[in-house]
Amino acid sequence: MNLARMFEMAAAREPQAIALIEGDHALSYRDLHAAVNRVAHALHKLGVRRRDRVIALMKNRQQTVILFWAVQKLGAVFVPLNYHMAPGDLERCILDVEPKLICFERATRNALRYINLLEKPIYVSLDPDDGDVTWGELVRNGTPSFDAVPIEDDDPAVMLYTSGTSGHPKGVPKSHKSEYVSTMSQIIQNRYDRSDVMLGMMPLYHTMGIHSYLAMAFLNGRYIVIHDVTEESLADTLHFHPVTCLYAMPAMYRYILQSRRVDPDRLRQIQKIGYAGAPMSETLIYTCFEVFQPEVFLNHYGSTEIHTFTTCSYLREKPGCAGRPGINQLVRVVTLRPEASPDDEVEPGDVGQVIAYMASPEAFKGYWNRPDLTRQAIRDGWYYTGDLGMRDPDGDLYIVGRTDDVVVSGLDRVWPGKVEHVLEHHPDVQEVAVVGQRDDQLGHIVTAFVVSRRKEVTPFELDRFCQKDGRLSEFERPRKYVFVDSLPRDGSGKVVRRALVEWSD
Repeated sequence: MNLARMFEMAAAREPQAIALIEGDHALSYRDLHAAVNRVAHALHKLGVRRRDRVIALMKNRQQTVILFWAVQKLGAVFVPLNYHMAPGDLERCILDVEPKLICFERATRNALRYINLLEKPIYVSLDPDDGDVTWGELVRNGTPSFDAVPIEDDDPAVMLYTSGTSGHPKGVPKSHKSEYVSTMSQIIQNRYDRSDVMLGMMPLYHTMGIHSYLAMAFLNGRYIVIHDVTEESLADTLHFHPVTCLYAMPAMYRYILQSRRVDPDRLRQIQKIGYAGAPMSETLIYTCFEVFQPEVFLNHYGSTEIHTFTTCSYLREKPGCAGRPGINQLVRVVTLRPEASPDDEVEPGDVGQVIAYMASPEAFKGYWNRPDLTRQAIRDGWYYTGDLGMRDPDGDLYIVGRTDDVVVSGLDRVWPGKVEHVLEHHPDVQEVAVVGQRDDQLGHIVTAFVVSRRKEVTPFELDRFCQKDGRLSEFERPRKYVFVDSLPRDGSGKVVRRALVEWSD
């Protein structure tokens, strides 16, 4: 089943239903479909064809959604890029894509200034007097009816780029089949239904943003577009619209809960919440339970490459747990030896690398233009995630870090996630990230970067807390504490550990 057909079915099923809300403007499924057809027809006249790549350098807007569906109807590939990337990474991505067309807006125009492509793409601007064609001209030049081109299930529909926290971003093409199955699993695992209204905080260049939107579109639900997430925009949106579900990064939940403008009564209307992309501290989990009082609270562990690895819907009993494999997945935890095979599983309680079964219909087939990285990541029919995990006696999975984040201090290995988990329980620790910093004697020392709630908290106090907790060996306790106002994050909200490793006082 291809995405264009799913959208056409939704528009025919509930044409009068509200599909998109942006500010005080709403679009029905019928009106959205007409707008999509106009843009698809105009893009076809400009020469966009099946398998051509179309880059979106835009914030979350109605135009972003319209462009997404227009590209699907053409059989082309939608490539939304994170415009917050470092200029060098963004240039690499655009050169890698070799786009037929780039759609941009005033806020992202500078990112294109110095990029020279061998074949110049068509530049479409949301703003007048810019680009080769304006968005307004696309809409005026198209017709409200357009027949989708024939599309195969295995044709690429979307290409997302990884966040690049452990190297340069990599292109991940996803087929119509994988995006269809991933969206259906998103609906089932989060228990969404046709009455739901999604608060679209996650950017549409992220797999969480794409699948949050697609879940609503498949169900004829409502999706609220927020292009600039501020306390004011959140407060206004929640005041005027009865939001029922939210799927976001932990940092976004923290932002909402710390806002003084958001009415807590409005948060209690949000019945289904889920998070992914980074660990959520126990303190934040319990605060979410207290403030939102949700019917569903899900930890979704997955990646750009494979949408779902595991899910956990019993966070009250096991806060921070990644849970069990998703409905389309098998997951194992294998030894950390470089040559480890899928059969080299570790015992419960031992740390190993998480691997996921590539036969899952949610899986990608390989990285764009990077067969070398594909060979490293996919072995013996399994995807080696690079994540460190361990199972408890019940078989539930916990993620404790990344293989490239392991701190080798002297002869000992330290898992940053384990140390962070202990420190997060200190009442004065708001956030913490643990890394290994270079040391002349030990090679690396365990260093904790702490965002504290109280300025008077001291390294001695935190070390005593770790000692009394009893879960950390002496070599695992941080030898250095650095107090910071905030942790460095990328555009997806993940902590950029490289910046902390290179931090100097």
